[in-house]
Amino acid sequence: MAALIVAGVLGAGMHASAHPMQAASASAPSAKSAAKADPGKLFSEGEAALRDGQLDEAERAFKGVIAIEPQFAPAYGNLGVVHMRRKQWEPAIKALEKAAKLDPKMTGFRLNIGLAYYRQNDFWHAIPPLESVVKDQPDSAQARYLLGLCYFYTERWVEATDELEPLWQAYSNDMTYLYVLSISAEKAERKDLGERADERMVAVGGDSPEFQLIIGKAKLQEEAYDDAVQELSTAAKANPKLPFVHYYLGMAYVKKGNYEAAQEQFLQDIALEPDVVFNYDELGNVYFQMNKDAEAEKAFRHALQLDAKMISAHLGLAKLYQRQGHSEKALVELDAAAKLDPQSSNIPYMRGQALIKLGRTDEGKRELDRSIAMSHERREKRRQELEGPSLSGESSPR
Repeated sequence: MAALIVAGVLGAGMHASAHPMQAASASAPSAKSAAKADPGKLFSEGEAALRDGQLDEAERAFKGVIAIEPQFAPAYGNLGVVHMRRKQWEPAIKALEKAAKLDPKMTGFRLNIGLAYYRQNDFWHAIPPLESVVKDQPDSAQARYLLGLCYFYTERWVEATDELEPLWQAYSNDMTYLYVLSISAEKAERKDLGERADERMVAVGGDSPEFQLIIGKAKLQEEAYDDAVQELSTAAKANPKLPFVHYYLGMAYVKKGNYEAAQEQFLQDIALEPDVVFNYDELGNVYFQMNKDAEAEKAFRHALQLDAKMISAHLGLAKLYQRQGHSEKALVELDAAAKLDPQSSNIPYMRGQALIKLGRTDEGKRELDRSIAMSHERREKRRQELEGPSLSGESSPR
């Protein structure tokens, strides 16, 4: 799960975003009415509506501008922001990429592209646009922080440390920043910096619920599940509305096999943050373990409503349908997962099992063989990475 950070969605005028809200998509004005409109006035009306959170009006205005001036980059940029407020990531990225293509020098468009990918936990795709912003604007603290977090979540420890360290003066009172910097520095063998971040965390956090949440997350990562439950429970008791404290406490209970307690924690987090997709996905897994099939299916479906690209929810449904003997339905979910992650060796393995149960034995065996071959290839690649280049410096024979 992504760490919590404050990163505003920017419009063409670089206005900070208001709180996101859901809204139905508005249709563009007709060509006849758009032709009579003043694009400058329309754009100003759109910006005002965007500031006020009137997303339908904002979308209508920006589409009106585009109908009159199809090469006007800020209209596409602000239309992308409208979609971001609604968490409509694909159309948001499409509009922002169009804006960035029309005006490559406007770094705000690329920053929002990176932010849109970040909000989906697609850190790999977020990195290139954020790198370009930092290159063009080295003093952009927001872009550098986002980039450092993306490096952190993709386990690029040295790069994460290099990006985060210069932000010390601005963020050294931020617990999330200190936590991420501490881990990154330790992994990057920057012991001095890691210890400095740890000391600062203690000074800033003390016995605060936020500090206990971070320690609990660390204990969870270290597989010290009893300690994790203790720290997270203390944090939840001190501040029951602390973001994600119930989620991580639920995860700790899952690791301990206490599914009833985990269920309660995920439901509490859903009550606080009903749009966080991870809660529904993990709740589906908990229900699956408790043999509550109807509840599990409902939870996984809700997760996919929030994020259609959530592979784990598709796989959760596939396992559920397999257990129920509905191999056809399982295959539908596995096919959807395969499109999202064609490099996974687990998905063809599960597909092979489903196909064999459906009597499609030869096809199923081919999938199983493909899964084994992909696993071997991944292990061999990992072995070569660990061994490094040949000591002799000679290339292998062709």
